[in-house]
Amino acid sequence: MSTWVLLRGLMREARHWGDFPQLLGAALPGAQVVVLDLPGNGSLYQSQSPTSVRAMAEHCRASLRAQALTPPYHLLALSLGGMVAVDWHQRHPDEVAAAVLLSTSMRPYNPFYRRLRPANYPAILRMALGARDPEVDEPVILRITSSGPADQPVLQDWIAYARQCPVSRANALRQLWAAARFSAQPQDRARRFLLLAGEQDKLVHPSCSANIAQAWGAELRMHPQSGHDLPLDAGPWVAEQVRDWVHKQAA
Repeated sequence: MSTWVLLRGLMREARHWGDFPQLLGAALPGAQVVVLDLPGNGSLYQSQSPTSVRAMAEHCRASLRAQALTPPYHLLALSLGGMVAVDWHQRHPDEVAAAVLLSTSMRPYNPFYRRLRPANYPAILRMALGARDPEVDEPVILRITSSGPADQPVLQDWIAYARQCPVSRANALRQLWAAARFSAQPQDRARRFLLLAGEQDKLVHPSCSANIAQAWGAELRMHPQSGHDLPLDAGPWVAEQVRDWVHKQAA
């Protein structure tokens, strides 16, 4: 039985996957789908976020060991979570059977102004440095990360999550700092990686995924209508791409 570990991105938590874990489980019969929170987010919102991607990866490894889940793992990771997955694979390649990276970016393959598109700088800085207000912040996050309507029902869930498990200003800055500093190494196991991106991503330029895939010789698949949050905008499509890629790898 394969174990699929899902990792979210900056200031997001396990509940932001919505029904995607169930979609992925249905697409991969027999797979065990495990959803983890990074320190400082979700169930771990009272913990201090690490200032390095490496420490985030180590936390995930320890969490899985505590649950008696043994490698190798299959990782499916969004944005900052993608950096965690890459670091994990770089330092512990025998633990990672495969990694699906969604809407991610990283040095040295992507310039800073494509990793975080300049139009979003004011909103990101306000949320990281100012007083947090879910009624104000979550609609902005939805607008930036989704290509769907501004009033979709998930918004009220996101506001509730932010009230229940608020990400502190210090943790938001720590996560931003970790993401900004992370730098990937060349990968020589391209078959282990699948990159997915949305062509309507307003947060991270979709060319970031394309550049990484080209540098590594990895497979890239793009969704023409989706934004940054691919599982929200096109969850069934993501699950289908993963299923098809896994079957292709096994052939």
